[in-house]
Amino acid sequence: MSSSKVSILGLKLPTDPRWVNLAAISLEDVLTDHAFCEQKAATSCISLIQRYPEREKLVFELAPIVTEEWGHFRQVLAEMKKRGFKLGRQRKDEYVNELRKHERKGGHADLQFLDRLLIFALIEARSCERFRLLSEGLDDAYLRDFYYKFMVSEAGHYRLFIDLANEYMDEEVVRTRWQEWLKIEADIIENLAVRGDRMH
Repeated sequence: MSSSKVSILGLKLPTDPRWVNLAAISLEDVLTDHAFCEQKAATSCISLIQRYPEREKLVFELAPIVTEEWGHFRQVLAEMKKRGFKLGRQRKDEYVNELRKHERKGGHADLQFLDRLLIFALIEARSCERFRLLSEGLDDAYLRDFYYKFMVSEAGHYRLFIDLANEYMDEEVVRTRWQEWLKIEADIIENLAVRGDRMH
């Protein structure tokens, strides 16, 4: 992915171009990891709704995303079954775990809330970038179209989490913290091993 396409998402560092070739070799593992990513995205939205039921806009905006993400999980499962693949075990997501190490654990509750929204925005943005790479780099024409549709969906989710942050917090506070998170995320990507059996 070119740096200009990455910058549209706000990301500071593009994925290593070797990743899509490694992913093509490890397709069963990537689809397994993708399936669990979609499942975790649905449960994460449920968790936000449960934690912040008083934030009405958040509840009503995220409720359909839960359905959509769970639908994506089922789509990936169906694609795996069609190809004779088996859903493997969920693996530790080093990328997400590294992001969460930087989440504010103390201080004002609103700032912790902001960090949660921005972490979700980052995960969606990076997923969107990876889906674009798959939609452009795989030899399988069906999977290219499959991942193009996922890319479009994730771009909308990334935008939604940023919009929710701006809805509940001062936009300048959001902008400043977002820039901090982009640097953190770039450092994480730079230091993670390039693995074709993982979506992140």
